Amino acid sequence: MAGEPYRFANRPAVLRCRKCREDTGLRTGTVMARSREPLSVWFWAAYLVASQTPGMSARQFQRQLGISRYETAFNILHKLRAAMVRPNRDRIGGNAGPNEYVEVDETYVGGRTRGRGRGVTDQVVVAGAVEVRWTKKSAKSNRQRYGGRVRLAVADRNGKTLCRFIQGAVEPGAVIITDGWEGYNDLPDLGYQHSPVDIKGQHQVADLYLKIIHLVFSNLKAWLNGTHHSVSPKHLQAYLNEFTFRFNRRFTPLNAFRSLLGIATEGVAAPTYDGLYSGNWRHPRCW
Repeated sequence: MAGEPYRFANRPAVLRCRKCREDTGLRTGTVMARSREPLSVWFWAAYLVASQTPGMSARQFQRQLGISRYETAFNILHKLRAAMVRPNRDRIGGNAGPNEYVEVDETYVGGRTRGRGRGVTDQVVVAGAVEVRWTKKSAKSNRQRYGGRVRLAVADRNGKTLCRFIQGAVEPGAVIITDGWEGYNDLPDLGYQHSPVDIKGQHQVADLYLKIIHLVFSNLKAWLNGTHHSVSPKHLQAYLNEFTFRFNRRFTPLNAFRSLLGIATEGVAAPTYDGLYSGNWRHPRCW
C-alpha cells in the first residue's frame, strides 16, 4: 500500500519508507549498523568483553565464536570499544568527600620493537587520572585507600596537552596531586587545587602520594601484555577506553554488560573497517 514501508528480499531486517526512502531497523543508529553478523554474535561479544576481567583479544574472540575472518572479529570488538565511551560523560573528582582527591600522572606504554635494532622503542605517553577514595572504618581494620573512577588518554608530556587532558577528565575545583613536573604548574589558574609532590626518584614518596595511579598503570600494562601481547599505537586509545570501562564498573560487573548495550544503541559513532585499517578513525577520548 502507498505510504507503508517495505522490506527487501535479501535484507529482511530492514524497512524502507516509500515516501522519504529512509531505512530503519533494529540495528539502525547503533554500532551494529550495516553488520552482516547475526545479533547473537554481537551479544556474545558484548557479554564476553564486558563481563570477563581480562577482556578478550580479537584472536580469542574469533576462535571462541567460530568467526571465519580475524578482521571481522577485530572490527566488532573495536565497534564495541567505541561504545564504551558514553557521550558527555561526567568528569571525575566531583562531590569528593573529606580527604578525597585525584591523583594525576603519566607513564610510557610500549617497548622494544623487533627487527629495528637494539634499544629501539615505540613508546607512547599515556596520561591518567584516578579518584582516591577511602573504605569505611570498621572494628577490625582502619580506613584504606582505593581507586574510584579513572580516566586514561594517549597524550604527551607537553604542559598544554596535560592540562587539556585534566580539564576534560577532572571536575574544576577538585584537589589534584601530581609529581613536580612543571607541565602541571598552570592547574591553579584553571580552577584546581593543585598539590605537587617533588618525588625525585624516591619510590617511598611516590608510593605514599601517587600510589593509586601507579597501581592503575601497573594493571594496565599487565593487561595489555597478558591479553593482547602487543597493541598498535594508533589503536592504543581504544584499549585504554576498554580498560577504563571495566575498571570503573569492577564493583558491578553485571551492570557492565547492560551499560555497554545501552551506550551501543545510543547512536554513538563507530569505526568502519576502512577507517580502522587506514588510520583515519580517531578513537574517542575524554577531551
